[in-house]
Amino acid sequence: MTAPPTQPTDLITRATTHHRELLAHCYRMTGSAHDAEDLVQETYLRAWRAHDQFEGRCSLRTWLFTIATRVCLTALATRARRPLPLGLGQPPTHPDADLPIPEDPHWIEPLPDPAELTATRDTVRLAFAAALQHLPPRQRAVLLLRDVLHWQASEVATTLGTTTDAVNSALTRARSRLRDLDCHPDHPTDPPTPHQRDLLRRYVDAMTAKDIPTLVTLFTDDAVWEMPPHPAWYQGPHHIAHHLHHRCPAGPGDLHLTPTRANGQPAFALYLRNPNGPFTPFAIQLLTTTHAGITHAVTFLDPTLFPLFRLPTHPR
Repeated sequence: MTAPPTQPTDLITRATTHHRELLAHCYRMTGSAHDAEDLVQETYLRAWRAHDQFEGRCSLRTWLFTIATRVCLTALATRARRPLPLGLGQPPTHPDADLPIPEDPHWIEPLPDPAELTATRDTVRLAFAAALQHLPPRQRAVLLLRDVLHWQASEVATTLGTTTDAVNSALTRARSRLRDLDCHPDHPTDPPTPHQRDLLRRYVDAMTAKDIPTLVTLFTDDAVWEMPPHPAWYQGPHHIAHHLHHRCPAGPGDLHLTPTRANGQPAFALYLRNPNGPFTPFAIQLLTTTHAGITHAVTFLDPTLFPLFRLPTHPR
């Protein structure tokens, strides 16, 4: 237990030491990095207003996560879920088909790599965050509090204003749904292996040169390519290659890839050459790799994500 701070400013100062953990929790709940930051600030505001109610009967961390969970549930009551295109349940897009026009859905967003959280083994992988979007918000909260934060069922019941039996029932349903989706909580990836670093280097070289034959060899046979906000998705290296060859606006030398990390995964900031000459922000791309090759590429065609990653307007 922790003694209650005597002043609200003291409480907020101590609360900010949990900022990255709270941000990851709000991100897992909402699927939006932008919303998560706003919700963490709302958590601080509610904590400041209720500072006199914090009596040290639980840890400050537990109290803050209780507030954050309730803040997220309130927000989710009026917000649509944020899937990936693969999660809409549609079959893979034929490579010759026209790209569907985006209908402005609320897609999941990437989260700049929470390097500080590796010691806590938090679950922020994109596949897991996207799978959570298939759960009702309260089931989502139960699963995260029980399986990620490792709270007791009684603690979760108190937070959600329900019974322990209801919490256990919701957890069973949530785990079953994630098993159906073939997704479960996992741990942030280890530092990249020499093989992975070489694979990523070859990928950058091939993308920059628009070397389609080489790109085909880098993807696994069942690889998936997604590109929010387009609801289309492709499966298999040859369909991916067809899309890149016929749909991608970049020619050889028109893309610049700057390495970054997101959701505990290797990622790239893609800059596209402007017809007038300079490179400008184009997309944030996350890759999932195995020893066999690249299994999943999600290209977020949203230049507004660049400030979130603190990326420059032009590549250096």
